[in-house]
Amino acid sequence: MSAAPATGEARMRGFAILEALVTIVLLSFGILGLVGLQAKMQAAEMESYQRSQALLLLEDMAARLNTNRAVAAGYVTATPVGTGDAEPEDCSVKALGNARDLCEWSNALKGAAEQLGGNAVGSLIGGRGCIEEIAGAVPPRYQIVVTWQGLHQSRAPDFDCASGTYGSEALGLRRAVAKVVAIADLTP
Repeated sequence: MSAAPATGEARMRGFAILEALVTIVLLSFGILGLVGLQAKMQAAEMESYQRSQALLLLEDMAARLNTNRAVAAGYVTATPVGTGDAEPEDCSVKALGNARDLCEWSNALKGAAEQLGGNAVGSLIGGRGCIEEIAGAVPPRYQIVVTWQGLHQSRAPDFDCASGTYGSEALGLRRAVAKVVAIADLTP
């Protein structure tokens, strides 16, 4: 004896189950794509946040240097300040002027303004800053550079500040913003 042939209704039920499975698979791929997009958006948001923080820190030091024009040369740094430097957490031990300004800028680069569990988290990843005098410039000009570690690869910046401190330069994880400040001589 042979089995009775399948009715049209049974075949339709099988087809509906197949359609549901295909729909679930397509939705799964769509959701995975959205998760990947969300992760990339978060990384881009963090990169944008760090760049805005770097610009604020850059403007902060430019204002400090402009305020103390007479001793602008004292702001020049031989090594980057910020992450990994020897500046104290309490800058009140430093005399007022460029030494205290550099200490406070170093702590801002380290993110000391915001603490979480005893760790400084208020700024850039590996924030560092450099100030150098542009040789032979009249009036005197100083280049201020703020660097930090990016989250994904990019082209390495042209500035030497903190070069090699964020891994191989070929990886392109170092980010930088810079500003040149000219010190005008206003004496008659």
